[in-house]
Amino acid sequence: MSLLSHTPLILASTSPYRRRLLERLELAFTCAAPETDETPRPGEAPDALACRLGDAKALAVAALHPESVVLGSDQVAALPSMILGKPGSFSVAQQQLRLCSGQSVEFYTAVSLAQRDTVIAQRCVRTTVRFRSLANAEIIDYVRRDEPLDCAGSFRWEGLGICLFKSLESDDPTALEGLPLIATCDMLRSVGLYPLKTTI
Repeated sequence: MSLLSHTPLILASTSPYRRRLLERLELAFTCAAPETDETPRPGEAPDALACRLGDAKALAVAALHPESVVLGSDQVAALPSMILGKPGSFSVAQQQLRLCSGQSVEFYTAVSLAQRDTVIAQRCVRTTVRFRSLANAEIIDYVRRDEPLDCAGSFRWEGLGICLFKSLESDDPTALEGLPLIATCDMLRSVGLYPLKTTI
């Protein structure tokens, strides 16, 4: 499917992280808040949850703006035994990081493009973060200084959160921040909204 280059682009998100990342592509876009229920379904796998919510966000905004192409994204962090949501409080953030200490956490970042009532492209990027064994004092100090209360997994990797890692592995480095730009560029190129000039 190919769209005209002047088709309006909307980011279905109020996340400042996703907005800043998309701004790096130097595309004109607006932001709109998607009204979606983010409750996981019973037994839903974390990658399936991320993909479903990315689709739902894009479709919710696309239904209100049928002339636009809408980009929706969602990220789910998971230990083998549980999904880690946004902590929302200092105590929960500290608790999550204690669970992550010495463990590998999988982050699934989904991105979807929709127009009207159809998802026209979708990708899901996995990032594996291996945490060092963390002392309680550094967990408390980190949460106090970086305040990652709106971040799945309770850290900002673009800030002091990088200090907590042993290693990370991903095919798309910005996925961990909330929007996989390599996948996004590929999807935009497929619908005629690629930010760079090309020749045939």
